[in-house]
Amino acid sequence: MLLEVENLVVRHDISEVLHDISFGVEKGEIVTILGANGAGKTTLMHTISGIHRPVRGKITFQRKIINDLPVRKIVEEGISQVPEGRRIFSYLTVLENLLMGAYLREDQKGVEEDLRWVFKLFPILEKRRGQKGGSLSGGEQQMLAVGRGLMSRPKLLLMDEPTVGLSPLLCKEVGKLIVQINQTGLTILLVEQNARLALKIARRGYVMELGRFLVQGEASALVNDEKVRHAYLGG
Repeated sequence: MLLEVENLVVRHDISEVLHDISFGVEKGEIVTILGANGAGKTTLMHTISGIHRPVRGKITFQRKIINDLPVRKIVEEGISQVPEGRRIFSYLTVLENLLMGAYLREDQKGVEEDLRWVFKLFPILEKRRGQKGGSLSGGEQQMLAVGRGLMSRPKLLLMDEPTVGLSPLLCKEVGKLIVQINQTGLTILLVEQNARLALKIARRGYVMELGRFLVQGEASALVNDEKVRHAYLGG
């Protein structure tokens, strides 16, 4: 198991937000976590990446406990996050945004190779490399956020709501992109409200409500689960 989360409890102030969460992600998988706003999905992602700290439980990555590691060290271990809302640096150029994703790396040759790879994935970003990030369209900003996440050369990519605010056509393109990236061998943990898209591309899924997993299983089985269909797939 590449990532294991065991009996995780997280609080914001005095309120418990995640209640005894346990799950795992195998190397090479796409695993999705579904749920409505406020379910605790982003809190879970932030806890894995070190932004929040659990009050109880254990997070293991590549057989190493990472609960108490600072964010920088977690990135160095091989976990990168594409945050909800893109969070690009609006006043930096596209190229500068991408290089920010590689700021911990010292292998200049590898950085240049990965930059060429990102530009191959997103040709529009190469055309816009000197343009300010804030001047890009919503879809282009999402590409930039994904590209920046890839520039750390992660082993596990956390993607938090990558289709939010995008048109249906762009949502499909993002789905294809996630599959394409996964086919290179990169493991992906995907938080997504677009359940239909997420279950189409993921191998396994978990449905979260109020900080707990209610349903879990193979994505193909969740598509046919009555509770999932009524709550997230329109009946």
